[in-house]
Amino acid sequence: MDVTLQELRYIVAVADRRHFGRAAADCFVSQPTLSTQVKRLEERLGVRLFERSNKSVRITPEGEGIVAQARRVLEEVKRLEEVARGLRDPLSGEFRLGVIATLAPYLLPLALPPLKRRCPGLKLVVREGLTADLLAALREHRLDAVLLSLPAGDEGLETAPLFDEPFLLACPRRHRLAGQRQASASDVPPGELLLLAEGHCLRDQALEVCGSH
Repeated sequence: MDVTLQELRYIVAVADRRHFGRAAADCFVSQPTLSTQVKRLEERLGVRLFERSNKSVRITPEGEGIVAQARRVLEEVKRLEEVARGLRDPLSGEFRLGVIATLAPYLLPLALPPLKRRCPGLKLVVREGLTADLLAALREHRLDAVLLSLPAGDEGLETAPLFDEPFLLACPRRHRLAGQRQASASDVPPGELLLLAEGHCLRDQALEVCGSH
């Protein structure tokens, strides 16, 4: 039994749109063509993928698993094409980059313009997020690289430090530490810290530094 990539694209489109007409338009084919191909695939698989009615299309429980696998296959095919393009030109094709929210607004405006000039064939897809979410996406191959604060806490990843940033203390003018040229971690009780929400690495680092004394 042979299943074509086009058939996989058809069933994914129907699952996404819940409508054969709109799915056919997305795939640039007529509705009868798409409907016929989906029905033939169901017959070959021996599984009903969709429940059809005059008003709606509903994916069956069996169809959920098959459509999920179809998505994975299509994603791997896309990655295969990108690998082939990369072999021809290593700095071309799609590159999926994750960046932590505390770094993206400051680094990307400086880095992206020269990168675009130097690598015009590179399609950079940037995703901003929390460290744990970005690392999970990297391990699952949904990202190619991430920019975050070290240590990453994952021994299975290869890391390369780019730069160091000092910890600076910001306080009100009348604070007891105002005017001092430097302060030690023991001078700043954790209870006086203004912290980002849980999940941000800067929060964890601040607590680690100021709570370690």
